[in-house]
Amino acid sequence: MKKIILTMLCFILTISIGSAQTKNANSEDIAASFKSNYNASRFDSIYGMFSEYAKPNFPIDKTKAFLYQLKSRYGTMKSMLFLEYQPDFVVYKAAFDKGVLSLLLSIDKDNAITALYVRPYKDNTSALLKRNLTLMELPFKEEWTVFWGGDTKELNFHVVAKFQKNAFDIVKSGRDGKNYRTDGRTNEDYYAYGQQLIAPCDAEVIVTIDGIKDNIPGKVNPLYAPGNSILLKTKNDEYILFAHIQQQSIRVKQGQAVKKGELLGLCGNSGNSTEPHLHFHLQDTEYLNEATGLKCYFSKLEVNGVMKTDYSPIKGDRIKEIEK
Repeated sequence: MKKIILTMLCFILTISIGSAQTKNANSEDIAASFKSNYNASRFDSIYGMFSEYAKPNFPIDKTKAFLYQLKSRYGTMKSMLFLEYQPDFVVYKAAFDKGVLSLLLSIDKDNAITALYVRPYKDNTSALLKRNLTLMELPFKEEWTVFWGGDTKELNFHVVAKFQKNAFDIVKSGRDGKNYRTDGRTNEDYYAYGQQLIAPCDAEVIVTIDGIKDNIPGKVNPLYAPGNSILLKTKNDEYILFAHIQQQSIRVKQGQAVKKGELLGLCGNSGNSTEPHLHFHLQDTEYLNEATGLKCYFSKLEVNGVMKTDYSPIKGDRIKEIEK
């Protein structure tokens, strides 16, 4: 065991000199290609994934010897689960036939690997539950504004509730900064009302509620606070709640598998809501009374006119998905 870890440490020290772009929206594709090539013993192909900078620092014979040793000791790779971004790496939990390791990849702006590091995996479940592992896109089109969002009471009144402590309330505004067109007395007057809500990732529909009428603006219905709502479950066991959806607008049903970008329903004003808006949050279990809220980072988005990656919006941010 000591021998292989020492070899891996030498590997990282040899090729990781210099800067690398780790917050890369294509990291998941790079990791999937690495896993496929590794399991098929296509070590030449893995070497081909290295950047031109990395190749001279760690030649193909050493790369193949390193990977051969890894496979001889641990076998094929069964799964790769994204854990977190670190300053120089994207970190994965890699489950092999004969053990579990942490696999760290450094990926540059051209989607080439500039560094590779493998080390013993240490379970740190409490840390993993602090944020999403699944790559997320914004759950709507066009530009919206974060009314509540962030980690402090000043930014986000949700922080006092355990299950929704990292929730967002998101509205849609006009050029004048107002959320409505004329006087705001009807739901239809609000820019957010009737806007499409879309799946931020591939997921399974766990719960849908669609029988609660929309409120008159300024009135609330605390009897069922989320109002019409959808609860999704990701492949990494994160639960995504969409609340205050428009009555009878939900397009999906319990047990359905949905794809990223698929229409879920329309923005409404049901439940404990004073005006049309989207309440969106992540939690670690299905049941609200048992759940802890997770902080949600979106993979790639425009924030106040500037592109950001792996970013969790805060109060006042104007956010929209990057056009593809």
